[in-house]
Amino acid sequence: MNPSRAFILAGVLLWVAAGQLLSRHHVDLLNFAAILAVGGLGVGLLLGQCGIVNLAQASFYGIGAYASAYCTTALGWPALAGAAAGLAISAALAAAIGVPVLRLGGFFLALATLAVGSIANVLFFEWDWLTGGTLGIGGIPKLSWFGYVLDTPERYYYFVWPLLAVLLWLVDNLVKGRPGLAMRAMRDAAPAAQVLGVDMHRLKTSMFVLSAMLGSLAGTLFAHYVSFVSVQSFTVERSIVFLLVPVVAGARSTYGVILGALFVSLVPELLSGLGDFHQVLFGAVLVLVVTLMPGGMTGGIAGALQRMRGLKEAS
Repeated sequence: MNPSRAFILAGVLLWVAAGQLLSRHHVDLLNFAAILAVGGLGVGLLLGQCGIVNLAQASFYGIGAYASAYCTTALGWPALAGAAAGLAISAALAAAIGVPVLRLGGFFLALATLAVGSIANVLFFEWDWLTGGTLGIGGIPKLSWFGYVLDTPERYYYFVWPLLAVLLWLVDNLVKGRPGLAMRAMRDAAPAAQVLGVDMHRLKTSMFVLSAMLGSLAGTLFAHYVSFVSVQSFTVERSIVFLLVPVVAGARSTYGVILGALFVSLVPELLSGLGDFHQVLFGAVLVLVVTLMPGGMTGGIAGALQRMRGLKEAS
């Protein structure tokens, strides 16, 4: 069997077994990691392929969550309709914001997206007639799949991870196609891309909209999983967590967001037994990862495999 296929098969078997063998708590953590990976995928697409730092992802994450919560509890809509409403609102808002904001570049663009995230968090708090403010919205129904209610972490696990796999495959195909080539040209040689006829502003706006829709979908998945949303879940700090996922994983690796999401979700849990000091240790671990592996975890793994291959050939 081809080594890559054997590796993929082993990974699938390990994933299937994990849902059955791990404790409920650990399966719960894996579900949150998958949701984080969905939102982080959009941030990584902008960062790795377009060179855009997006600190507004928590805004669209909140829109998706609140749209699903409000539509299903107050309006009695099905979950799919609530998710569609969140996607539509996020796409429209991202397009409206992206047209002026994405004309900026570098630190100014990052600060502009940070301002968007801060404004959204204030609105989530002030519009308590819609969001419930600090009290939040509860009673959000669980997702169901052909009559099969995803009301346990184990059931949700076998839904959210395949969904993540499909999204990764779709984004990977996008990156490997002509849009991906245009994005890389825009990122690495903007004047040359412009000469070749790449409409950079339109491309940036389109990718910003796609990133926002992935953030909204992550919010929908979160809302229906925990059955409760409040403003504390959609702060600027959440946007930073979404940004950490591709940074730790390697921003230019699509599938690497899985490693980044697992790292950001599981490492703090492993260190939590050390008490309040675990946050300091997590920060130190992040610094070590970024310092020792500038290309992220995927870059570090690829480099290690290449060195092992070189040593094997030399021997």
